[in-house]
Amino acid sequence: MSFSVPDSLFWTIVLFLVGLGLICVAGDKFVDAAVAIAKRLKIPQIVVGATIVSLGTTLPEILVSTTAAVGSAQSPEISVGNALGSIICNTALIAGIGQLILPAKEIKSKSVGWRMLFFVGTMVLLFVSVLISPSKTFIDQNNVERVAVGTVGRVIGIILILGFCVYAYLSIKLKDSDGEAEYDENEKVMPMWAALLMLVIAAAALFVGANLLVENGQVLALDYLHVPERVVAVTMIALGTSLPELVTTVTSAVKKQGDVGLGNIIGANLFNVLLVLGLPAAITGNIAFTDKALFLDLPLALLAMVVLIVPMLIRKKGSRVQGAILLLGYIGYCVWSFVAAGA
Repeated sequence: MSFSVPDSLFWTIVLFLVGLGLICVAGDKFVDAAVAIAKRLKIPQIVVGATIVSLGTTLPEILVSTTAAVGSAQSPEISVGNALGSIICNTALIAGIGQLILPAKEIKSKSVGWRMLFFVGTMVLLFVSVLISPSKTFIDQNNVERVAVGTVGRVIGIILILGFCVYAYLSIKLKDSDGEAEYDENEKVMPMWAALLMLVIAAAALFVGANLLVENGQVLALDYLHVPERVVAVTMIALGTSLPELVTTVTSAVKKQGDVGLGNIIGANLFNVLLVLGLPAAITGNIAFTDKALFLDLPLALLAMVVLIVPMLIRKKGSRVQGAILLLGYIGYCVWSFVAAGA
């Protein structure tokens, strides 16, 4: 007697795998295009990683959080959990893997330091604004009334979006302080038009692939595994929307272009706060934070970035030990999330 998988489950799994494959292929092409642009413009790879690559690979998070906030079944836990969970995933899992494969070398304090300060300042602003805002109730996807300790209002959302504009401007304006990128003048480089076209196509493919993976992964988790919504947001959805960053970082490390991967992680983490939370907050004017999101997920996201960046600023390079600590920390966080939720 053979085992047959129900059609709905079968196609859910198929689409999940299609999304994963699409992300893997598009991630490789995205790195190629970004590096080609850096070479053509003769700018440091970390600047390209922290702007163009980061924006492209953060598109899935932006879509998921905005849709969760403004859709018919509004779900602030998914909006917030996706943003903060993606930062934790980007830093502890993805950067951890990147450092294990190829530790960062010759870290430039001017490139990384101001971005880290920008990130810390943004996270502090977010924490304080939610802490001093009034509490509210909301209905989750299980039609259960929940209490939020605070919210991100429209004014803070607009400030976050303006912060993104400032960050993008500074990334371009301060590129000269990073030093000239050293490229082989005799190396054959992709034409600019071709690189830009590949970048757009790859970003679109990442967008489609990540959404296929997230939507079908969420169905598998909620309908078949019965995992609580918050756990899905900070683990499965965060991991799914962060797969472009994972592929970009691993591909960059394998190609020995680690600065692109590191710059992408820093930029993506900033975008997760400035755009992934800022955009739905500006639209709805009311993104609810639960106590676990404010007092657990947000501090852990900040701590992960400190563990990743501060030693690099001191030693001017990364290490595999650093990568191992971050990776073990991420595994512990995921296990704790499932155990604490009673999954």
